[in-house]
Parts: sequence; C-alpha cells; structure tokens
Amino acid sequence: MFDLRYHVASLAAVFVALVLGIFVGVGLSGRGFVSDAERENLQSRIEELRGERDDAVARAQAAGVRGDALDTYARTSYPDLVRGRLDGSAVGVVFVGSVDQGVAETVRRAVDDAGGRVTTMRALRVPLDAEAIDDTLGADPETRDLAGPDNREQLGRELARELVTGGPDRVLDRVAADLVEEQSGVATRALDAVVVARPARPQGGETQTFLSGLYGGLAAARLPAVGVDQADDKVSAVPAFRRSGLATVSGLDDATGQVALVYLLAGSRSGSYGLGQGAVDGVLPAPPTPRPGE
Repeated sequence: MFDLRYHVASLAAVFVALVLGIFVGVGLSGRGFVSDAERENLQSRIEELRGERDDAVARAQAAGVRGDALDTYARTSYPDLVRGRLDGSAVGVVFVGSVDQGVAETVRRAVDDAGGRVTTMRALRVPLDAEAIDDTLGADPETRDLAGPDNREQLGRELARELVTGGPDRVLDRVAADLVEEQSGVATRALDAVVVARPARPQGGETQTFLSGLYGGLAAARLPAVGVDQADDKVSAVPAFRRSGLATVSGLDDATGQVALVYLLAGSRSGSYGLGQGAVDGVLPAPPTPRPGE
C-alpha cells in the first residue's frame, strides 16, 4: 500500500486550522468583538482553509489510487521481474536485535524466487554487553587491540568483514556468546550479497558507534549490501543505514519493495528505494545489467 503519511499529516493540519478558525470566528462574532470587515476577512480565510482541505483530500485519494495500481502491477509482474536475477547467489541476513520472522521470511522468499539462497543469518544482541565483550577480546592477544570503548567502530568493521567473507572468523567466534543472540547456516563460502534489518530500537553510546562501524563495513565490502525496513515500523532504520552508505529499501512488505530488494542484491545502482518516506531515489532502481550468458 502507498505510504500516505505525508498526505494524512497535511490533511490533519488543515482540519485543525479550519476548526480553530471556525470556532474563533463564531465566538468573536457572536460577542460583537469584530467589525464587519474583520468578519469578512475571517470568513474568507475559513473558505481558503476549506479549499486547502479539499485539495489535500483529493491529493491523498489520487496518491492512494496510484499506489494501489503500482502495487497491483508489482504483484502481478513480480515473478517475471525477479526470475533468475540471483541465480546461484549466496545471501546473508544480519538482524540488529531479535529476529523479525516476517522480515526473515520475506527476504528468504524473495531471494528464492530470484534463484538465490539465504545461506546464513545472524541476529546481534543490542545494546552491547561492553564489559563481557572486552573481557573476551582482551583475553586473546590476537583480538586485544579491538577491546575498549575507543575501538567500537573498528570492532564493528571487523565483524562486518568476517560476516561476508566466509571465515575464518577469529573475532566473531570469540564474541559470539556475548554478541550473537541467534544464528543459522554455516558460512562455507563468501557471500554474494547481504541484507541488514534493525528490529531493535535506535541505539546510543558505544552501541551506536559499533553499529556505525558494522554498517559502514558492510557498505564498504565489495558486494551489494542492503538495509531494509517495513511500512509499519514505528522508527525506521533507513536514515541510519543511508548515513553509513548502505543501499536501502523502504516498505519491504510491499511487492514493489521486494522487487527493489532483488534488483539491489543483483547489482543495481545503489540508492534508497521503495514506497516509504526514506525512498529518496525513487520506487525502483533500474534493472541490473544481465550477467554474461543471460
């Protein structure tokens, strides 16, 4: 469904202003506190507000019709649009916070429909248990230089590298007991693409610094890395993903968002797409360049 939040907010503001104008006008005129000229000005303003209200209603209705038509087109065309785009690709999924089963299933289905496979999933526990992680890292000479609050961003970048390269995972293996809440799949090969979702609330302090390093490390890897959200997420993670350089899809729960995800994972130009308010680069990226032999 098309995101109508902007239209609804505009409409609500017009209604509030209109109601206030009517009550003020009626109240003052009833007490004889305003002149005829002032009353005419007030009535004219009320009529203007009514016109703005009607325009906002019309825009919202038109946007809804266009959004419904686009989503219907995406649903009916979806199989042809994604078929074969990810043939043989290994895709990893990283959750910041507990696994969102709806997101996990949507990503898995989209990747499967495009011919790829979700090979690994990791859910990272936040906020960080900084003391436990530092004790673990500090106990090994090979990881000691990643311990401490001044090294949170570097820790995030190192974990990002290990998450996509397929091992050996010298850091991730050591901190898994303190950092990894849930995991599935074994990284027997480097990933071809990675999806990031943040079911957890926004973080601050050392955890925020760590996540900035994680997102930035994934964005810097030589593979498509896409951050996603859903239309009903109370607080979107898309702005944080974008700041770190990740491609993004707003509204993964729409068919249009799933097509955008597949295109980005298949190598379309990075950007922020979908139907949510964070989709600053449009609804869909241009289709990826076909692979040799396709």
